[in-house]
Amino acid sequence: MSRILIADDHPMVRDALRSAVVYSCQASEILEADCLDAAIRLLEDKGDLDLVLLDLTMPGVSGLSGLLTLRGRFPATPVVVVSAHDDRRLVREAIECGASGFIPKSTPRDAIAGALRQVLQGEIYLPPQLAGAVEEESPEDEETADIVRRLATLTAQQMRVLEMLGTGKLNKEIAFELRITETTVKAHVSAILQKLKVYSRTQAVVIANRVMEKNRLVR
Repeated sequence: MSRILIADDHPMVRDALRSAVVYSCQASEILEADCLDAAIRLLEDKGDLDLVLLDLTMPGVSGLSGLLTLRGRFPATPVVVVSAHDDRRLVREAIECGASGFIPKSTPRDAIAGALRQVLQGEIYLPPQLAGAVEEESPEDEETADIVRRLATLTAQQMRVLEMLGTGKLNKEIAFELRITETTVKAHVSAILQKLKVYSRTQAVVIANRVMEKNRLVR
């Protein structure tokens, strides 16, 4: 019996995904969240779940940041991206960030059900029309993929610090919001610079935005 979390801010989409979950497997528990913070709270409360279905355009998510946050904080929980967009580069970068699959929202219920069964069996799912997307890569895509791989090495807390750096917050403001010391913030910033292979906070924000801006989707 599986425990599955559906994270999407649109009630009709959650209903459709719940129907696909019920149709595909005997889930013992189906949870729902309408923003990233709510999803994180449920994962913290319930422990490792069997699967998370994650939308990329709900509150608290900027491009692939939500996926990176969940993979960093809950590495044992598979995450499948469910998106209204099926851009091949986005699919490739989602897999690079650790997604266990990518399901376009236009996918029929039967196909979604089959995809969920495949992921719950430990496989990675890509729709047939996008199966070759992971192998395709232009020079620009290769550079972006390298940034994505570096971002994927950040811990969940480091991702949160990086996102706050992007909003212009000072160390003391970040420390207050995250309820940690300024010394800890400085340690996180140093680790971020090292992992992203940059030399300043500004450079870190610029290269992170390069990925996030490309993947900031409009519903």
